[in-house]
Amino acid sequence: MTVSFCPARLTDLSVLVAMMAELQKDDPWSVPFDENRARDALRGLIADPTLGRIWLICDADNPVGYIVLTFDYSLEYAGKCAWVDEVFVRKAYRGKGIGSQTLEFFAAEAKKLGARTIHLEVNHGNPAIELYRRAGFEDHNRYLMTKWVE
Repeated sequence: MTVSFCPARLTDLSVLVAMMAELQKDDPWSVPFDENRARDALRGLIADPTLGRIWLICDADNPVGYIVLTFDYSLEYAGKCAWVDEVFVRKAYRGKGIGSQTLEFFAAEAKKLGARTIHLEVNHGNPAIELYRRAGFEDHNRYLMTKWVE
């Protein structure tokens, strides 16, 4: 199955939030999902492309998933880095090669946008780990740690 990738617009917020809620059922975040906070974060990212990008994954005109790119800058990785902040494909469309196509698209876009590396984090036990390994992502013997400052 071949899909297309469409840049997300503010008019796509409801579709994106609905898919984010689906993602939460499959692979919850480490913090509780809050629809209003998610909508505000999406709005901010769509409005400011210096922060990253969001693409809808579409089968014809039907959104079947999404992928989010965000940026950081790292001395360890020699400059600008892209993060797969979120990637989601609806259950009915999994196992059809969409994840592989999406990661290839993401890598090409990240490179065009000046990123030297791509990072992602995945929960232990998530079946997508094998997809990420096949796509060339490597495990590290490190923990992701977070401190909220708000």
